[in-house]
Amino acid sequence: MKVEKIREMSSDELKHKEKEFSDQLFRLKFQFAGGQTDTLAKIRNLRKDIARVKTILRQREMEAAGES
Repeated sequence: MKVEKIREMSSDELKHKEKEFSDQLFRLKFQFAGGQTDTLAKIRNLRKDIARVKTILRQREMEAAGES
């Protein structure tokens, strides 16, 4: 997922997206461990997407704290 697209989302949408990505990652890890799939690249991309979302959320928190 592109950073520009993530920045356009609201904070609530980002929290929902983070939960969605985490659930996908959980399922993929089980599939990978069980040998059902070999999508290591997909797991890596999901981890990066989660990190991007968390970073944007944290930046917004810091901006809100700075304004108060």
